Amino acid sequence: MWLKPEEVLLKNALKLWVTQKSSCYFILQRRRGHGEGGGRLTGRLVGALDAVLDSNARVAPFRILLQVPGSQVYSPIACGELLSGSDVYWAVATGATLEEINQHWDWLEQNLLHTLSVFDNKDDIASFVKGKVKALIAEETSSRLAEQEEEPEKFREALVKFEARFNFPEAEKLITYYSCCCWKGRVPRQGWLYLSINHLCFYSFFLGKELKLVVPWVDVQRLERTSNVFLTDTIRITTQNKERDFSMFLNLDEVFKIMEQLADVTLRRLLDNEGFDLDPGLQEPSQITKRDLEARAQNEFFRAFFRLPRREKLHAVLDCSLWTPFSRCHTAGQMFTSDSYICFASKEAGCCKVILPLREVVSIEKMEDTSLLPNPIIVSIRSKMAFQFIDLRDRDSLVEGLLARLKLVHADHPVHYDTTVDEDLTSPVFHSTSLCSGNHRFGGLEMVSSQNSEEKEKETSPRLHPEAFRPSGSQSPDSRLSREQIKVSLWNDHFAEYGRTVCMFRTEKIRKLVAMGIPESLRGRLWLLFSDAVTDLAAHPGYYGNLVEESMGKCCLVTEEIERDLHRSLPEHPAFQNETGIAALRRVLTAYAHRNPKIGYCQQSMNILTSVLLLYAKEEEAFWLLVAVCERMLPDYFNQRVIGAQVDQSVFEELIKEQLPELAEHMHDLSALASISLSWFLTLFLSIMPLESAVNVVDCFFYDGIKAIFQLGLAVLEATAEDLCSSKDDSQALMVLSRFLDHVKNEDSPGPPIGSHHAFFSDDQEPCPVTDIADLIRDSYEKFGDQSVAQIEHMRCRHRIRVLQGHEDTTKQNVREHMMSCYWEQPRPMAPRHDPSRPYAEQYRIDAQQFARLFQLVSPWTCGAHTEILAERTFRLLDENMDHLIEFKAFVSCLDIMYNGEMNEKIKLLYRLHIPPALTENDRESQSPLKNPLLSTSRPLVFGKSNGDTIDYQKQLKQMIKDLAKEKDKTEKELPKMSQREFIQFCKTLYSMFHKDPEENDLYQAIATVTTLLLQIGEVGQRGSSSGSGSQEGGEELQASAPSPSSEQDLVFAEADTGQSPQESQAFPEEAQGDWTVSLEHILASLLTEQSLVNFFEKPLDIKSKLENAKLNQYSLKTCEMSRQSQPELKLSSP
Repeated sequence: MWLKPEEVLLKNALKLWVTQKSSCYFILQRRRGHGEGGGRLTGRLVGALDAVLDSNARVAPFRILLQVPGSQVYSPIACGELLSGSDVYWAVATGATLEEINQHWDWLEQNLLHTLSVFDNKDDIASFVKGKVKALIAEETSSRLAEQEEEPEKFREALVKFEARFNFPEAEKLITYYSCCCWKGRVPRQGWLYLSINHLCFYSFFLGKELKLVVPWVDVQRLERTSNVFLTDTIRITTQNKERDFSMFLNLDEVFKIMEQLADVTLRRLLDNEGFDLDPGLQEPSQITKRDLEARAQNEFFRAFFRLPRREKLHAVLDCSLWTPFSRCHTAGQMFTSDSYICFASKEAGCCKVILPLREVVSIEKMEDTSLLPNPIIVSIRSKMAFQFIDLRDRDSLVEGLLARLKLVHADHPVHYDTTVDEDLTSPVFHSTSLCSGNHRFGGLEMVSSQNSEEKEKETSPRLHPEAFRPSGSQSPDSRLSREQIKVSLWNDHFAEYGRTVCMFRTEKIRKLVAMGIPESLRGRLWLLFSDAVTDLAAHPGYYGNLVEESMGKCCLVTEEIERDLHRSLPEHPAFQNETGIAALRRVLTAYAHRNPKIGYCQQSMNILTSVLLLYAKEEEAFWLLVAVCERMLPDYFNQRVIGAQVDQSVFEELIKEQLPELAEHMHDLSALASISLSWFLTLFLSIMPLESAVNVVDCFFYDGIKAIFQLGLAVLEATAEDLCSSKDDSQALMVLSRFLDHVKNEDSPGPPIGSHHAFFSDDQEPCPVTDIADLIRDSYEKFGDQSVAQIEHMRCRHRIRVLQGHEDTTKQNVREHMMSCYWEQPRPMAPRHDPSRPYAEQYRIDAQQFARLFQLVSPWTCGAHTEILAERTFRLLDENMDHLIEFKAFVSCLDIMYNGEMNEKIKLLYRLHIPPALTENDRESQSPLKNPLLSTSRPLVFGKSNGDTIDYQKQLKQMIKDLAKEKDKTEKELPKMSQREFIQFCKTLYSMFHKDPEENDLYQAIATVTTLLLQIGEVGQRGSSSGSGSQEGGEELQASAPSPSSEQDLVFAEADTGQSPQESQAFPEEAQGDWTVSLEHILASLLTEQSLVNFFEKPLDIKSKLENAKLNQYSLKTCEMSRQSQPELKLSSP
């Protein structure tokens, strides 16, 4: 490759180099120890040194020197290296061969050698050659990305080495490189770390050993900073099978941030390119540079800190000072300028923050520069306020850029300010000149969009304020009203000093006011200001009305989901117990789904959140508040995979470990708490806390963002830590948290409390102490409010890698299963299997083959080879509509009986599996009816026990049958009696179920006893039917015709005392004129006489372990089935 000419002294260098070619101006040299033969002792020594030296110090084996006549200084202008022989360190663009250096030599002879002879001055010769070589270097760099780096020459050199060492395709773009150590056990390997768009690569050559590592970003599961015994700061990269540590960076913070950005961008693009909005500069991987990634990280922090739209692009960050009239001094901080905003944040956290939308700005002017006010500018806004910034470097270019963007903003959205309107917080701030005149009515609500209809808007605009829906006669106590009036007074005082628009000074004082709870009369307007939804509202006049017109009346899956949830949204609140509130909720949700189809409608929380927004804001304002929440305050929360919520759950787990170590130590698996707290984040505590308390949480959320939810969640866990540590399982922990949150009250609420319908406890439990929401929020700020936005965003980025990697693994698994189902199974029509219009548990259906496979995997009733037959009968029983498909709901209900049902429910299910329609005439194991009784019915009904005692089963069975008959529900349809053929199949199933059971022998003996009893019962019924009686109570007539049995005996056992011969009692069933039958009550009562059978059906079963085994065995089961299906085909094909 061509090198930038450098001066080289040859006084001692000739001992290390051998001249291969020379001309009057150029010399081609080979380093001793390289090439043919290796030379003598000197050459061997030089070659050995080059072989063992660190990769950073190796010298290329070939070079071309520029020789100026009469000078002892030579300039190496090209170098190459020999690929064959020892390891190669210095790489070239076209390959590390001897031919490569000869190509450079030939070019010099053909293009420069004859030209140089015309120069008389040797300095001119050197300058001419150097200029030509620099031009060749620039030409070699096909892209201009190297020029964007701080040191283009070094980056180009590293790029050439990266391409030669790792042999990636041309599309693999190198982002940056660093010198570092890679730890292999306790041994560090010094080398170079290359970070490309898709890979992390490390190369080292030391003491003759070469080390190459290539880690794709998509395989990185965790990226963290750690420390070990030898070093205090290390970057650890965890993949599925290995951990690798890197250290000895000059700037570890920079390296770690670049790694996080690359892993995040790569996984996002791979997982769902349409689900995430990457910056325009990151859409094309081949054009991404280190500066782009650094700018992306800075942009994300800027948008998260000020909670601005994701389209905002940061232009500049400048140190400055802002005049703060409430403190009567200049406050040091930083100014952030973007496309549509000027923002300020003080260096002291929480001291002061200002957000100035450019559409609010009237003018930006430079003031006279003085010693007291260096480089000042004045930003004037429409609400007759002015902001003075000083100590601004490069003030002229800053003002020029701001004025250009200000002009663009005002050109896109012409705005004028109505100075006649009183500066009351509830009055509109903006009136757009582009508003369309006319009124639009949607349902029963009127939306006004004319420019001069402010008064009419106040009268008819849809607002579902709580005051309007409170029951008559339920006035709030005077004390509560007085507290509400005190709050309003405090806020009015604050507005007078700090401002009342979106441009207000945001200080620690306003945070304290928010923590106390925003007054009902100011809540909606302050939500609009804190979230900056008021800017979107003013910038898009008529937008919501157009969305409603376009979306209403359309029917799709999203609208069906919305319709199902409309009446589940705050059903306890009067505002949503009538069509007015329901219609407003429908319009807002449908309009947003139409605006953002990538999100559409999120069933988990969007309906509840929108319902609360409608209580405190007008309909159009509620829509823009929803936009602010979904698109910038809770990013990626409401997409298809709710990745944002999952990321924050991982962050919450880390915060629990840091802030509540004792609780984390007791709760070994924090994922259980994370699953419980998911609804806290998705619904902002609205679904699990009384409404009058939860709205205070929403107040804090709109002011402080997700930080408020994190710290409140930690406060809740701290308040319940003692009970959580004493809980025995996850369900008890859920009960503890639910009872605590349901008893969080708002003593300052002016309205009557509205009970929460999400409580998970019953009234008979001991009362739970009441917690005031103001105290809970205050504790959250005092104990857990030290987390900054930067820290939270850093943790989010780190945990997002793990969450995205988990989704990528799930996607791979789904693809594998889909491929197996497509290419290793018989194709089946998929249309009737999924019906999105049905309820969720009934959407998916499976056929008999799929059911048989699932039954074998998860059913606790394993019967060996008989399991497949039992699965077929179960499928026929569940297929009530005879369409050869069953729903997921039916399958789960059946499993619930098998695992969690009582004994009588399980026996009833087994009974139904052995009568029609489950058992058919064509059943594989019931083709031939039994020719003889299963067991001898001549055995006595009194059995001896091992200790010599006896048990009279006749008395027990008599009482049990009577008790079962009394308890039977009269409204329940009576099951048909079981024939002898069906009873034989029933007994065979029981025998198969007991196989390989630890109590197998006892169970076989017990079932033999029970079977004998039931056969005798069936024969009694058979004889009763043959005596001419058509009544079902044939036992009474049998008693009249038989020798009088004891009155203590049950009539069904009368035949046992008639003195019949064994030959008569063992007659074949088909020879009798009556039908042999037994009922469910007979079977259940007989089974209850044997304790071993009772224990078998009542023992607890663990479905969790069964499901885990099913995941492991599902593919082996498919393989076995396919091999069985292929065997008949092989037999048919054989001659």
